[in-house]
Formats: sequence, C-alpha cells, structure tokens
Amino acid sequence: MSEEPAKVLPFIEHLVELRKRLIIVVVAVVIGMGFAWNLADRILLFMEKPLTGETYLDAAKQAGYRYLNARFPAIYSHARLEQELNRPKTPHPLNYTAPLEPFFMQCKISAIAGFVLVLPIVFYQLWAFIAPGLTRRERRLVVPFITSATVAFCTGALFFLTTIWPFIINFSLSYESAGLRSWLSLSAYVNFCLRLILLFGLIAELPVITLLLSRFGLVSYQFLAPKRKYALLASAVVAAFHADLVTMFVIMIPLYLMYEVSVWVALLFGKKRGAAAPNRT
Repeated sequence: MSEEPAKVLPFIEHLVELRKRLIIVVVAVVIGMGFAWNLADRILLFMEKPLTGETYLDAAKQAGYRYLNARFPAIYSHARLEQELNRPKTPHPLNYTAPLEPFFMQCKISAIAGFVLVLPIVFYQLWAFIAPGLTRRERRLVVPFITSATVAFCTGALFFLTTIWPFIINFSLSYESAGLRSWLSLSAYVNFCLRLILLFGLIAELPVITLLLSRFGLVSYQFLAPKRKYALLASAVVAAFHADLVTMFVIMIPLYLMYEVSVWVALLFGKKRGAAAPNRT
C-alpha cells in the first residue's frame, strides 16, 4: 500500500496558513498569560530563591563544613570555617528605579509562564503548519511530538531554574566583600533569568527535533556523528552572545551535551538504511 502523497501548497497559501497559526498562538499565549497573572509573584519568589541562601549549593557547602569539623577538626579550626558555618544569611533584595518597573516585570513573567502553559497548543500549531508536507504515516506522530516537545522544554527550563540559576547567582554573590555589596536591579535580574529559561527550554528541544528528522529520514547518525567538532564550535558561538564567561560555559556545555544526546537518538531511533523513502511528490 503506497503512502498518501504530500500536499504542495502555493507560496501565498503558505503565508496565509502561517498567519493563521501565528494568530492562534498569540491568542493562546494571551489567554495563558491571564491564567498565569496571579502566579507571577510566586514565580518571582522562586526566581529569587538563590538570593536567600537556601539552595542546594548552600546546603552542600554547609554539609562540607560539618564533615571537615567531624573528620579533620584541625583543618576546620585553622581555616576558621566555624565563621563560615555560623555566618548569618545576608538578604539580597531586588531594587527598582522606574515607577512602573514592577508592573512590566509582572507582565513579562506572566507572558513567559502563559507561553509555557499553552506549549501543547504552540507545538500543535507548528505541527499543523508543516503537516501538509508530510505523509499519512508521518502525520500520525503528532501526539508523540507534542508530548515529547512539551516535556523536553519544561525539563530544560526546570533544570536551569533548579541547577544552573543558583550556580550563576551564588558565583556572582561570592564577590561581595566589606567594601563591595550587590545592588541587584529587578529588570536586569528578571530579564536575565527569563532569557535563559527560554534558551535552556529550546536547547532541550534539540533531541526531539533530531528524533523527528531522523524518523523522516532527513538526518542520520552517519551525518551527525562526524560533525561533533562543528557542533562544539556552534555551541561556543551561541554561548558567546552572553558577555560573562561563566554564563557562556553553563550554556555551551549543556548545548553540546544535547547534541551528543541527539547523535545517539538518531542512532537508536532513526530510520534504518534500506527503508523505503516516503513519496513526497
């Protein structure tokens, strides 16, 4: 039984279809933003958690001090780690200078949270836009694609918020001293965090995209594996758009690791050689 041929749409119809899908996405995000509006304060508190000194890094440091005190008390006393262990937590409140700055930050947080809430709709609209160019068998992958893409984005975003973001903020605050104190801007803090949330969510989509393309026979393990050095270079170029060296590395390393995962995804789940190619004419 032959595959149903893919539909070939004129260019103008492509633009009309794209406009339709974008309008649906914008409306969905606005609705999601409305649902997320009252959650913006809680989301901001979660983003501010690294400023409270109650992260996994602080807990690990405290556990390390206690271990040294129990096993190597001489080193513990000589290094005066008791002062570090009992040092009171210094509050690091965010500050704003413009009258409506908190309102606009609430809008931004709500917009990103609303976008995440409607991710299944966003990915379905993306799929619906490319579906006319797919065969009937390929169009059956719509549910796995939407599910895996949504889970991957949320996983990448949560990984950043729970693991990478505390590391960045703790590293920044480690430069405080008696004569140097942090005065963190609300806009700079929130914009930096939201930008990286989106970036890590997109980075986590790389294996999903590779899985889809490999199932369609558009990429393969044999194509991706020799390109590792170029992937490393591309990861460094993408990460270089962030000014500080620390953020550059915490972006470059996960991005390249996702490429490695994508290579193995193509090997394990890609279309095997010799399989009949679907008719796209």
